[in-house]
Amino acid sequence: MTGRTEQRSPCVVVTGVEGAGKSTVGRLLAERLGVPFADGDDFHLPAAIAKMSAGQPLDDADRMPWLESIGRWLHERDVAGTGAVVACSALRRRYRGVLRAACPGAFFLHLTADRKLLAQRLGLRTGHFMPTSLLDSQLATLEPLEPEERGAELDAAPSPDRIADLAVGLLEQAL
Repeated sequence: MTGRTEQRSPCVVVTGVEGAGKSTVGRLLAERLGVPFADGDDFHLPAAIAKMSAGQPLDDADRMPWLESIGRWLHERDVAGTGAVVACSALRRRYRGVLRAACPGAFFLHLTADRKLLAQRLGLRTGHFMPTSLLDSQLATLEPLEPEERGAELDAAPSPDRIADLAVGLLEQAL
């Protein structure tokens, strides 16, 4: 975000279900903004990874330590003024609330796509602990951003570069 050196760098949470492109878009967005990037998957406890790997969806007790850890990471970068981008599903409003409590100025960039595109992408993905079989549980859990939540939705169908460019434009307008 050139020309805005007087303003603090934003903290952005790239949200959505598996296969939406959160990590890919998040990395590109962080590069464009010149801020640190973190993948929410890296914050999961080993027991949660094992549960998902076995095809079992996480419950709120599994998610809370994960969300709190991501929130601490965002808070540290917000306090330091560096800004940050993190890829995190944050499927429910209350999950986003945990992140907002840690970083009140967080901007949520929600990537949306239809089930067919998501399943297609997941079929091509290799080496990830989360199986395609959990897509339907994620879609059932998903609560889209509410009008009063600070953020925006973007279609996940275009190229990741295009989405990152659109996201930069949205952030420049919003901040």
